[in-house]
Amino acid sequence: MTSLTLSELGWAPPGHDHCHHQFQLRDASLRVAAGEFVGLIGPNGSGKTSLLRCAYRFTRPEHGDVSLEHQNVWKQSAKWCAQRIAVVLQEFPDAFGLRVDEVVAMGRTPHKGLFDSDTLHDGQLIRHALESVDMQDFADHAFATLSGGEKQRVILARALAQQPQLLILDEPTNHLDPRYQLELLKLVKRLDIGILASIHDLNLAAAFCDRLYVINHGRIVASGTPHDVLTTALLREVFGVEALIDTHPLAGYPRITWITQP
Repeated sequence: MTSLTLSELGWAPPGHDHCHHQFQLRDASLRVAAGEFVGLIGPNGSGKTSLLRCAYRFTRPEHGDVSLEHQNVWKQSAKWCAQRIAVVLQEFPDAFGLRVDEVVAMGRTPHKGLFDSDTLHDGQLIRHALESVDMQDFADHAFATLSGGEKQRVILARALAQQPQLLILDEPTNHLDPRYQLELLKLVKRLDIGILASIHDLNLAAAFCDRLYVINHGRIVASGTPHDVLTTALLREVFGVEALIDTHPLAGYPRITWITQP
């Protein structure tokens, strides 16, 4: 089973003041164990996306290590990483007129040779992935004609077809209505692989994540279970807002109610 470890990562965009730029990473460390759902939370501009980009081998950190299966990902090929890590981003790819099933089929690319055609097994995986996100009836539709929420579900299906050992998601519920927010996170939770997801909605993070890391100004400032992390003091310090925190009446996870002044 695959685990991901990020150790003492440091990074800042070229040409910016390393002392003040909000997107820099400052000795950020985290770990995702096999089968664990880990959430990354923090204010806008805190470094969540920058940290995820280092994790999936898009941005090389200036210092620190990113290891998967105890292997440094930057010493492995892009194909090696793609066979093990799938990514669902906030932005949608330009599908260049592709149908939905063709977009999902792209998830099989890391496992194939340059001139290999899709096999019966590939087709079964693609159909199953579409069924998993309730998009099987859209298989022959043009990807570009879908709504934002439908596109997000198709991109998740592409990731599922990739059969990853680690799934990284950047704000995966942003484009979804409440029903599909819950269905997507329930599906991800059942995958029994390592999951690292940045999540904007703290109540969703509390409900689905095994552990949380809190990032602020590029630093990991807290980590632990949702009960450990989601405290009134931390929300006040990191997010600058007051909140009432109790236990959800139908489950054991924390529930956050934001306090607004009239």
